[in-house]
Amino acid sequence: MGVFTYETEFTSVIPPPRLFKAFILDADNLIPKIAPQAVKCAEIIEGDGGVGTIKKITFGEGSQFGSVTHKIDGIDKDNFAYSYSLVEGDALSDKIEKISYETKLVASSDGGSVIKSTSNYHTKGDVEIKEEHVKAGKEKASHLFKLVEDYLLANPNEYC
Repeated sequence: MGVFTYETEFTSVIPPPRLFKAFILDADNLIPKIAPQAVKCAEIIEGDGGVGTIKKITFGEGSQFGSVTHKIDGIDKDNFAYSYSLVEGDALSDKIEKISYETKLVASSDGGSVIKSTSNYHTKGDVEIKEEHVKAGKEKASHLFKLVEDYLLANPNEYC
């Protein structure tokens, strides 16, 4: 088994506490509302929403995948950090055992946020995952993030 790690950074004008509430803590409600073509729904299969919770994410009509199941590995509300692992679904192939994601929001000098994301692809056997294979996923994540940011800018009284 190999582990291939990729890092991404986005910037936002939204401060970390507000962005964390919307983009992380309430994503299961907000994202299907503002981007139903990307995510149709999210449902808790097991748990209370905290660490260890297992969720099924059903993608919208525009996605190449049907659904995935992920497990929450960590939530640190004080430091705006969140981690989870994809453990089932058609986004995982016969070459990938699981994909772990870590997201951390850090305050930027202009009052906004820097969103630091790390993806760890745990492969089966000696399979190699190259960055061009994860590029489409990064672009979708960037687009989804921008939709959340636009929503927050248009709705300044939400997630305060």
